[in-house]
Amino acid sequence: MMAMQVVSAGGCLLPLRLLPSRRAAAARPPRASGASAAAVEEDGKVTLGGSGVPVTKLGIGAWSWGDTTYWNEFQWDDRKLKAAKGAFDASIDCGITFFDTAEVYGAGISGAINSESLLGRFIKERQQKEEVKVAIATKFAALPWRLGRGSVISALKDSLSRLGVSSVELYQLHWPGIWGNEGYLDGLGDAYEQGLVKAVGVSNYSEKRLRVAYERLKKRGIPLASNQVNYSLIYRNPEENGVKAACDELGITLIAYSPIAQGILTGKYTPDNPPTGPRGRIYTPEFLTKLQPLINRIKEIGASYEKTPTQVVLNWLICQGSNVVPIPGAKNAEQAMEFAGALGWSLTDQEVEEMRSMAREIKPVIGFPVEKL
Repeated sequence: MMAMQVVSAGGCLLPLRLLPSRRAAAARPPRASGASAAAVEEDGKVTLGGSGVPVTKLGIGAWSWGDTTYWNEFQWDDRKLKAAKGAFDASIDCGITFFDTAEVYGAGISGAINSESLLGRFIKERQQKEEVKVAIATKFAALPWRLGRGSVISALKDSLSRLGVSSVELYQLHWPGIWGNEGYLDGLGDAYEQGLVKAVGVSNYSEKRLRVAYERLKKRGIPLASNQVNYSLIYRNPEENGVKAACDELGITLIAYSPIAQGILTGKYTPDNPPTGPRGRIYTPEFLTKLQPLINRIKEIGASYEKTPTQVVLNWLICQGSNVVPIPGAKNAEQAMEFAGALGWSLTDQEVEEMRSMAREIKPVIGFPVEKL
């Protein structure tokens, strides 16, 4: 059994098994994907598309913070609050400073405690101890009754108020609207020109919609920085529907949500131990049975690098190019520390392709339905 001694790694306390092995340290750096891929900066960060806004190569998704509709067993309490705060602080300690939230995460737009409010609180409390630079990404909910460019600015100002900041690094359209998308894009442009955001992006956009958004903003001299989509080793729809190729071509960062398939790729779940709640209806024992050969191989590869399955599958995404930024969700400090261990090393090209080949044998689960709007 591997020792679980704890050492300091750049201010982040990590179990030994989370640190790069000698083999990992000797591996080649992550490859760029195409001439238009976002540039890797000298400090190890990447820029969001052509915006010039730097973020860490791995971010933290805050979907679960305050949520009582999908995560947290439908309840939120002080214990879960402390755990989320621990996840935030551990991320900062490990050098991860990019956080993704949304107005509908947690209690959403009902005015009660939600993910944006929690993130804002965590940042404020940390700032009272030391100066930290946090890159915030949040999102506009394209609800059917929201019309026109003004609705974007109004929603953004509410988000800024909950976050307790005057601007955010990235503001995204959470999904395509049933109608009114031109107005939403114009609203993004207005927000950028008013200095309320440093970069603008979209989420769950198809290749066609992505190109339309890119061109509409380009006419105003505003770069479309990102498209946030469901992307993992077992959900590679962006590779198959033209989205990733378009991002590579246009220099748009692909932000990968659910990069560990909502925990399914961690190796924690088996046919005899499926996840509970809504995930249990998606990732059934039948699916988990078909997944086991891939999970076993991921564990084998991870053992050779002294890495966990979670770190392996996150590194697999990082290896897809410098314009792919995974944002796994962290509920506690231990998870955040584990995510940090996906950085600073790299799988080989052969391992990347072997894992993709094995994953092709597994029929993917259905993604977020708005992808097809």
